[in-house]
This record gives sequence, C-alpha cells and structure tokens, in this order.
Amino acid sequence: MNHSGDPDIVKSDPGNRLTEASAEHHVLLVDDDAELRQLVAKFLRANGLRVTTVRSAPETRHALSSIPIDLIILDLMLPGTSGLDLCREIRRTSMIPIIMLTAKADEADRIVGLEIGADDYVTKPFSPRELLARLNAVLRRIAVDTGARNRTAVREYQFQGWILDTLKRELTNPEGILVDLSTGEYDLLLAFVEQPQKVLSREHLLDAARNRIATGFDRSIDVQISRLRRKIAPGDDDHAMIKTVRGAGYMFLPTVTWS
Repeated sequence: MNHSGDPDIVKSDPGNRLTEASAEHHVLLVDDDAELRQLVAKFLRANGLRVTTVRSAPETRHALSSIPIDLIILDLMLPGTSGLDLCREIRRTSMIPIIMLTAKADEADRIVGLEIGADDYVTKPFSPRELLARLNAVLRRIAVDTGARNRTAVREYQFQGWILDTLKRELTNPEGILVDLSTGEYDLLLAFVEQPQKVLSREHLLDAARNRIATGFDRSIDVQISRLRRKIAPGDDDHAMIKTVRGAGYMFLPTVTWS
C-alpha cells in the first residue's frame, strides 16, 4: 500500500482536520495496520470527530503528552508493547476512556482488558458504524455525567468511611487515599450509592453505565463489578459491599449518606 496518503502521524493531519465547531471530540486511534487506520480515521472524521492516528506505544505516549485527547481506540496487538500493557500503563496516570480492538478468539484478553481499565471493546473484523456507535455511547456518557454533576445538589456520598466526590469524580478510601476508577467503574459505583440496599438488575446497571450497545452474553458488567469489589473491599471479604442476588442482579449493602 502506498503510505504517502496514510495519515499516521503523531500530530493531527492539518489537511484532514475539521473545524473546532464540528470537531468537538478528539480521538486517538492506535493500530499498526496502516489500511485500517486510514479507513477508520476517514470514517470518524466524516462523522464529526477529530482523529489522530499512531502505530505504536512510543507514538501513543508522545501524542498523549502533546495534545488533549478525549478517547483512545487501542488495538490489542501492537508491535513491542502490547495493547494490554499500554492500557495498563495509561491507567496509571489517566482516566481517558479506552475502547479496545480485539480478535474474536481473544475472549480472555478482552476480559483482562476490562479488568485493567478498558471501558469497552470491539471485535475484529468490525464495521466502522459499530465502532462509531460504541464510541458515541462513551462520549454521551461523559456528557450526561457532566450535565448530571452540574444539575445535582449532591456533591459527596459517604459509606463506611469512603467518600465519592461527584464533582471531582474521585473516590477516597477511609485512609484518605484516592482510589483510581475507570469511567465504567465510576458509573457503576454512582448507580449503587444512589440506590443503596436495593437490588439493581444487570439491565439497569448496563443503562447506568451507558453501555446500551451490548448484545448477547456480555460479561462486561460482571467484570467491572468484580474489579470494583476488589478496589472498595480488598482482602478476603470481596463481597462485603456489593452482594450478588442470584437471578436478579446486585445490591449495594452499606448505608449511604450524602451532602
């Protein structure tokens, strides 16, 4: 393939850049397949998104340190540092939403990706329309969360010494230490503290996490709840706060107060 027309540059291609008015969100597409990068970037730009494309972990690091990014589309299979390792690395310092691209046979890797902080995944081969739908779902969730924080009078939820700050989107443990949450984990915890001691179905939690695209048997909610349990109740008693109600869903057990 002739790479002279390939937009894989660390900085956005000025010739393809949309105006600020129509390019509100900036997406970083990380994939070593030049043809896929070019086709997906073209499709996303045609649908009102700014897109920067990169091929590897070093280029990803450079892009993230150089330009503001709203969402990352990250391929699982990258040369050198893998997509999983790169996702783990990004999560140490950033909560930028991440959608992972995986092969259909890589179910275990998809689950690991969700466990280390990816917000969603799309399996290859995929249609650009499906990717756009999932991407828009994540961006809508961010917009809804921002609007909700602006409207609500509740700033903090407290439970068993923990504090969830809805303005800063921060969770503090009883020792005063910040606990990192992915966007999906934050959405789930907020849904629980808003309705404590009430059984919430998986469908309700999918809606609360804005994951309306999920079809068939999707373990994303179970995986994110498992990860959330480990973060808010480390140790032997992983189920102290979130109880599984067989055949019904999940229940948040602590008493919750707010201010």
